Amino acid sequence: MKYRNLGKTGMNISEIGFGAWAIGGSWGKQRETDSVEALRAAIDQGVNFIDTAAGYGDGKSERIIAEVLRNRKEDVFVTTKTPPVSGPWPPTPYCDIDERYPEKYIRENVEERMKNLGTETIDVLLLHTWTRAWNRNPKALEVLGEMKSEGKIRAVGISTPEHDQNCAIELIRDGLVDVVEVIYNIFEQEPMAELFPVAHEHGTGIIVRVALDEGVLSGKYKAGDSFPEDDFRHLYFAGDRLARAVQRVSGIREEIASTSYSLPEVALKFALAPEAVSTVIPGMRNKEQAVMNTDVSELEDLPADLLLRLRDHAWRRGLWYAGK
Repeated sequence: MKYRNLGKTGMNISEIGFGAWAIGGSWGKQRETDSVEALRAAIDQGVNFIDTAAGYGDGKSERIIAEVLRNRKEDVFVTTKTPPVSGPWPPTPYCDIDERYPEKYIRENVEERMKNLGTETIDVLLLHTWTRAWNRNPKALEVLGEMKSEGKIRAVGISTPEHDQNCAIELIRDGLVDVVEVIYNIFEQEPMAELFPVAHEHGTGIIVRVALDEGVLSGKYKAGDSFPEDDFRHLYFAGDRLARAVQRVSGIREEIASTSYSLPEVALKFALAPEAVSTVIPGMRNKEQAVMNTDVSELEDLPADLLLRLRDHAWRRGLWYAGK
């Protein structure tokens, strides 16, 4: 496993991290024994960075992580996220930050995160979503800054809203965030325009999520596949979305046919290519996935000419979460 600095936080983390959404639920049936085995296997492979959130099974993901880490000697860094008070997701420009992220709520929620994780200090605490409108009045981040000075959090930041990866640029320039979690993959390449260069310039840690585009860039889906209603992918791939995505993936397959890389290897290596990226956090639901994803770190980087060709596979499809 290779390691990179998480910006200027002082944390040196595995370039492949453990995405812990699925082990909390929302991705169909998940056996806790599989979750535990996946975590253990990932750590055995050198993973020392785990990403979770309050909303991943209402704290279930955090509690499983705490139980596994309790019996490990390795130093493992954990990022978790505090969601806003109930309301539109992603927040609209009309949402009041004082109503969605009031100080009392933030402090109580962070204490709950600490309790679930069995720690007195959270390595990285992110606000789980954001709206660019709040850049004018980032009170919630100021509260997290106070908690950082109190020793309850080591590093703070935001997870970008699905439709606006660049909303964090002003926050980075103003020094309000140590870490930003963004969507970046072969289809979604917008962060390369300005977010990554600004983050690199200011020493902001970058966590890349959705590197496999909710699994489709792994090549494991077919156009006619379907998902249970309680599975997040049922919404994400609603209507003809999956068929369209699978068709796009076929073009990437053709692009890499003459290389020795598999499709998921290319997808993860693509996400790791920008200099600003600290870690990529694919989901790992079982031991096999943990080993497969972490092995990617030891592969050679993608050739420059292939990275250039993959730029042509960017897909400006807009926001899929809210409708067809």
